[in-house]
Amino acid sequence: MLAERLLRLTRRLHRIQSRQLEPIGITPAQFRLLRTVASYDAAPRMADLAQRLDVVPRAVTTLVDALEASGRVRRAPDPDSRRVVRIEITDEGRATLRSLRNARRAAAEEILAPLTAGQREVLGGLLSALVDGMPERRC
Repeated sequence: MLAERLLRLTRRLHRIQSRQLEPIGITPAQFRLLRTVASYDAAPRMADLAQRLDVVPRAVTTLVDALEASGRVRRAPDPDSRRVVRIEITDEGRATLRSLRNARRAAAEEILAPLTAGQREVLGGLLSALVDGMPERRC
């Protein structure tokens, strides 16, 4: 029963987030890639992104193509190797990330609205215990 409730909550959160991302013109998968690109200190390679996201490189290419077409990322040559392409986040991409973070906060607030501050604190502790108990995974 608990697992079913968690799955229902996850689906609800995903629907709310998708509804809020739609006006921004980005999919949840593109958001995840954009967030991942921004998390690197230096522009990552496509292979780095595929590994970090645990997807096949072709999936990253498709996402980068869409984000590049919208001006949110750009491909840049690697200064050390002509064969390597790096993915850089643009100013438009950074602005989009700010909007997306606000959309995520609004989605979380909608989900958490029925809870008191104390209940939110307890839930946060429980979720942290679950996340901290899982094997390390970078996403």
